[in-house]
Amino acid sequence: MTIRPARESDVPAMAEILNNAIVHSLATWMHKPFSLENRRAWFGERQAQGFPSFVAEIDGVVAGYSSYGPFRAYDGYARTVEHSVYVHADFRRRGLGRALMAPLLEAARARGDHVMVAAIALPNEPSIALHAALGFVEVGRMPEVGWKFDAWRDLLLMQKIIA
Repeated sequence: MTIRPARESDVPAMAEILNNAIVHSLATWMHKPFSLENRRAWFGERQAQGFPSFVAEIDGVVAGYSSYGPFRAYDGYARTVEHSVYVHADFRRRGLGRALMAPLLEAARARGDHVMVAAIALPNEPSIALHAALGFVEVGRMPEVGWKFDAWRDLLLMQKIIA
C-alpha cells in the first residue's frame, strides 16, 4: 500500500468510492451520487483552499481516500477542520483508514489547525474504534438528525486537539 497526495487523475476513482458509499452505506447521508464534474470541482476547491487530499493505492488501484476541510464557515472556526475517509468496499478492514488518517493529522498540524472533528453516522463501530485508537474523544451525540434508508439516523461527534 502506498499513501500519497491525491492528483487530478485520481478524482474518477475517488468519485466512484464516494458514490458507492452514498448508495450502499450509512457512512454518508447524501442520497444521490455525484457527477464526475462535481467531484472535479470539489477537488479543485480543496486544493485552492490549501486543504489536502490523500489516496491509498494498492497495486496501482486507488483503494481509498481522505481529505479535510472547514468545520464551519464562520471565522471563529478557522482552525477547526472536519475530515472524511472513504475506503473502497473491496479493500475494507485492511488498515487503510488508519493509514489515510496519518497524513491528514500531520498536514493539519503543519497548517496550524487546532482541532480535527469526526462526524460519524451511526451505527459505525469500526469508525468509532479507529478514531478512539487515534486519540479522538467523543464530544457529542445527536439523535435522529439524519435520514437515510427510510430511517432516522444518529450522529456521533468526536474530536482530537492536534496543536
